[in-house]
Amino acid sequence: MSQTIASEFARATAVERLSETTFTAELDGKWKVGNAINGGYLLAVAGRALRALNPANPDPLVISTFYLGPSAEGATDITTRTLREGRSTANYGIDLSQDGAPTISAMATMGNLGALPDDVATTAEPPQLPPPEECISVAEASDDFHQAAPLIDRFDMRLDPATAGFAVGKPSGRGLLQGWIRLIDDTDPDPLSLLSFLDAFPPVMFDLGRFNWAPTMELTAHLRALPAPGWISARISTRNIAGGMFEEDCELWDSTGRLVAQSRQLARQPRD
Repeated sequence: MSQTIASEFARATAVERLSETTFTAELDGKWKVGNAINGGYLLAVAGRALRALNPANPDPLVISTFYLGPSAEGATDITTRTLREGRSTANYGIDLSQDGAPTISAMATMGNLGALPDDVATTAEPPQLPPPEECISVAEASDDFHQAAPLIDRFDMRLDPATAGFAVGKPSGRGLLQGWIRLIDDTDPDPLSLLSFLDAFPPVMFDLGRFNWAPTMELTAHLRALPAPGWISARISTRNIAGGMFEEDCELWDSTGRLVAQSRQLARQPRD
């Protein structure tokens, strides 16, 4: 299925241009976790605005975002600034705010994933997963979980049973989640939806028996290639918890087994 402006994701991340450097967007409450709009969804909204600045370089190759405060459902103001524009890449700053209060501030390097050399030399390996139909659908979560995190209803998300013990009170303690993800309407993945996938899964701290939502302080995303149609597989892990914070690393692999996106975020430990 081809990505179209009629898709739910495209509508939810749409921006309206107000001037050469400013935009506005209407943040959709269906993308909330707890009382705040999800950080990956906000990345995609920012990516949509950045794409409009320079059609020759439409894809966020790197975007590093600081979350300054929670975003709420409703209008958000978007301000951009050009740092450098070259032939193959361009660098921008972008800020989102609501009612005059800053919510996120980011810097991005934009480029064209479709124009990159098709060379791959890597020791990274995709996660070994059962097929999606043998994984646990997050749609089966409790009503309370759906109400607390309506975001999960925007995706078809399937968890590897080997890393989903937390759902029955038996977290593995390894700090690892794996699974499959696609948009709920089966729209094929694109670079902007990859940004949302990077922050869509439950916090990896769930696998350590530490529940509740973990607010992100900073997230850096790298997009590596245009994703092929079909399911995206994901591996989310953490190795260090210190000072009330933890890092969460995410890798996304497309249906051909190619690494298409990576991220690292620093987040606060879930509060009891």
